[in-house]
Order: sequence, then C-alpha cells, then structure tokens
Amino acid sequence: MSGILDGKRILITGVLMESSIAFHAAKLAQEQGAEVILTAFPRPTLTERIAKKLPKPAKVIELDVTNQEHLDRLAGLVKEELGGLDGVVHSIGFAPQDALGGNFLNTPFESVSTAMHVSAFSLKSLTMACRPLMSSGSAVVGLTFDAQFAWPQYDWMGPAKAALEATSRYLARDLGKENIRCNLVSAGPIGSMAAKSIPGFSDLADVWNTRSPLEWNMADPEPAGRGIVALLSDWFPKTTGEIVHVDGGVHMMGA
Repeated sequence: MSGILDGKRILITGVLMESSIAFHAAKLAQEQGAEVILTAFPRPTLTERIAKKLPKPAKVIELDVTNQEHLDRLAGLVKEELGGLDGVVHSIGFAPQDALGGNFLNTPFESVSTAMHVSAFSLKSLTMACRPLMSSGSAVVGLTFDAQFAWPQYDWMGPAKAALEATSRYLARDLGKENIRCNLVSAGPIGSMAAKSIPGFSDLADVWNTRSPLEWNMADPEPAGRGIVALLSDWFPKTTGEIVHVDGGVHMMGA
C-alpha cells in the first residue's frame, strides 16, 4: 500500500528525543514513503543516536539557524543527499531562562532578541536556505503553541510564537506564486525537551486536564506528528497560511 508521502524528500529539524514531536513526524513521514534528512544543533551526536530508532536510517546535518554559514551550506549538503526537497519541518524554539518562568517584566532585550531570532525569524531563514531545492507543490510546516493567549510561565516565548505565526502568513503570501505552501501545527503540551526547559510547565499543561474536550495525553506526540505529515502531503494542495490546531480542542473553549 502506498503512503501519502510516497517519493517525497523531507528535511526535519528539532529531533532531540524520542518524545519530540519532530521525531514522530520523521517516523510517520518514513512510514508514509518519504526520504528524510535531519538537522541538529547544538549536539548532532544526540540526534544521530535518536535517529537510529527511526524505521530507516536518516542522515543528520549540523545546523545552527542563527549561523549564516550553516544556512548557506545547507542546500548543497541536502542536494548531495536527496537531490531536492518537497517539504521542510521547522521544529525549533529557544528562549534564555530569564525570558521564561514569570520574569516577563524584567527580561532584557538581548534575551528577547535571542528568543525571536531562534524561534521566529528562523522560519524565514530556514525556508530561504531550502528554497533553491523546493519546487511547485513543496510545503513548509512549522510548530507553534497557540499565541492568541498569555500562558502561565511561557512569557517571551509567547510573543516569539506570535511572531512565528505572523512570519508563516507572510511566507505563505510571498511563496504562493511558486506554489509553495507554508502552514503551522499548533500542538497541545507535550512532555518534550522544549517543555522541560520551561519552569512551571506543569501549571501550563494542567489547563488541558480541565478544558480539553478530547482527552489529551501529554506523553503522546503522535497526533501532532500526524498533523505535520498531513500538511506535508498533497492532501492540502490549496491550504496555506493556516494554523491547524492539534490540541484536543482547547483553542476554541471559552471556559
């Protein structure tokens, strides 16, 4: 039986642990017929170890999205391996500790700038680095955490995600003429590396225990991975600039 990503070549960032949404996106993409290449920073060896748990081998390229030299060499390295790209998954976010955990009013701009560069601007820089390898029908999919609200403890990652969401819309606008789509998956909380770096994350996650219409399992990243794979596929040919919520329905609950 053929998969929905048969013959597609996909670059996936952010595979840090087996609990990473990006890991499940990579696993499902391979199961659905895609060839996958991974990028990693700051420890490619960690990603190489986790990649061994994928159904098929996947090459890992070191990529710091704030390093222009890394971005400039990316297309050449990927082309050697895959020839071209049909999809890119952006699963990258970082904020310094003083930008999280209740310090919103006192965070210096240097830390805010880092959060914005790594978490939002990188969607544009990664997409542009991969653009020479993409063609009509290609798709970019990023991961967000609903930026409509002010979440406990999330602090400057909230405005960074709001910037990411706006960046995705502008990329969708400007790449549409090349028939390249750009969408985001807004996932509910998952007990991943990113979550562990947020002080008081359990307070934030507890919202899902009381408000999610569908039962939410923080230990299961697969639903979000499925959302990513669906948006990479040809099943959403005219959907761009969209945010698909894979959050059990919390986004639409009033109280």
